[in-house]
Amino acid sequence: MEPIPTIDGHHHIWRLKDLTWLSGPQVPRIFGPYEPICRDYTIDEYRSDVAACNVVKSIYVQTNWPAGQSLDEARWVQSVADATGWPHANVAHADLADPAVGDLLNELRRLPLIRGIRQQLHWHSNPQYSFAPRPDVMNDADWQRGLKLVTKLGLVFELQVFTSQMADSFRLARAFPDTIFVLEHAGMLEDTTPAGWQAWRDGMAALAECQNVNVKLSGLGTFEHAYRLESVAPIIKQTVELFGASRCLYGSNFPIEKLWTDYTSLYQTFRRAIEQMTEAEQNDIMFNTAARLYRI
Repeated sequence: MEPIPTIDGHHHIWRLKDLTWLSGPQVPRIFGPYEPICRDYTIDEYRSDVAACNVVKSIYVQTNWPAGQSLDEARWVQSVADATGWPHANVAHADLADPAVGDLLNELRRLPLIRGIRQQLHWHSNPQYSFAPRPDVMNDADWQRGLKLVTKLGLVFELQVFTSQMADSFRLARAFPDTIFVLEHAGMLEDTTPAGWQAWRDGMAALAECQNVNVKLSGLGTFEHAYRLESVAPIIKQTVELFGASRCLYGSNFPIEKLWTDYTSLYQTFRRAIEQMTEAEQNDIMFNTAARLYRI
C-alpha cells in the first residue's frame, strides 16, 4: 500500500539518563516486558524507523521525567527540534493540581513547539494498569483550575483514561466546552469481552457527543503486546464511526510499540484498517486532523 503524507500524532524520544522509570529495575508495566527500550531513543532513530512511511511531521508526547523537571524535558525537546527540525509539536507535562502550575504553563508556552499538555489520569482496578493515584482526579476543583489555565493559553489537553472513567470525562468535557480534548489511545480498550467492548463503546459514544473531544488512534497494541489487523481494525472502525474522521488522528506510540512490531508493519496495518474509508477520510486521519489540532 502506497504511503500517503502522514503526521504521526503520538511518539516519544528520550535519553535513558533522564528517565528513572526506564533506567531503574524492571517492574510490571502496562505494556509488558520492556528491556529492549531501556536505552536512548533518538530523533535520528525515529526518523530512520519512519523512513519508508511518508511521515512528514510528528508530535512528541511527554515521557514522565522526574517530578519538577517538566520544563527541563520541554526545553530539551525544543533543542532537538531546533537542531534537527523534528519533532514539529510538543505535548508537555504539567500537574494541573499544583498551585504553581500557572507559572509552569506560562514558561512552557514560551517554547515555540508547545501545543498541548498531558497529565496521565488513567486509573484501573489492576494496579499494573494504573498511573493516577485514584480514578477521579479530574473532578477536583484545584485540578480543574489548572485545566482552565491550559484552555486560556490555547493548549490542547490530552486525556488518558480507561472506560470506567469515561462518565467523569464526559462531564468534564461538557463543563469545559472551550477546551480542546484529545482522548489518547482510543480510550484504552483493555477488556475485549462482549461486556467490556459494550461498556467501552457506550463511553466512547457519550464522549463523541462532545464536539470538543477528539481521538488519537494510537497505542492499540498496548494490551495485546502485538499490532494485528484483526485486533486493531474493529477499534479504529468503531471509533471513526462514532467521532468522524475529522476528529480522529493516527499515532504510532513509538518506541513503545517497537517492543512488538517495526514501524513499517504498524503503518501498513493501520492503513489496511482504514482502506475502505474515503480518500478524504483517510487524509483526515493520517494528516489533516493533527495538522489542525496542533497547528503544524
